[in-house]
Amino acid sequence: MKVVVLSDTHAPRRWKSCPPRVAEHLRGADAILHAGDVCVPGVLDELAAYAPVHVVKGNNDGPDIRAPETLELDLGGLRVAMIHDSGTARGRLARMRRRFPTADLVVFGHSHIPLDESDESDGGFRVFNPGSPTDRRRQPHGTLGILRIEDGHLVEAEIVPVT
Repeated sequence: MKVVVLSDTHAPRRWKSCPPRVAEHLRGADAILHAGDVCVPGVLDELAAYAPVHVVKGNNDGPDIRAPETLELDLGGLRVAMIHDSGTARGRLARMRRRFPTADLVVFGHSHIPLDESDESDGGFRVFNPGSPTDRRRQPHGTLGILRIEDGHLVEAEIVPVT
């Protein structure tokens, strides 16, 4: 299973329409996760043309973005939780483990800083922030994430530059 992970697209200020380099990765996706700050519902419609979309509400999303604050789902047997803002970097792994005790992976956004971090002492519990494909802030590139799931296991998690 191929899952494309996005966050902080900030349309229409930053996302006028799906950037071609993002679309390249969306083709062939089995699912799309958007970790919030969509900002306009048209982005979700655009993404849904590629694959089913799962989204959480970000701090810049208004009432027209119909999404929960958190979401827990099964993707190919992998237990995935989503939240927009995971809080400060310090203590993040432990805090997310407490918040989502049954998750294998927590996907989040908000900071626009790509991150893939795991805790091997906790069975490989992992947190993943894809960064932003359109608003890189102090990062060298706009980014998205690609997850590959096989038999209920995350076999690959990659941060991909798209700008």
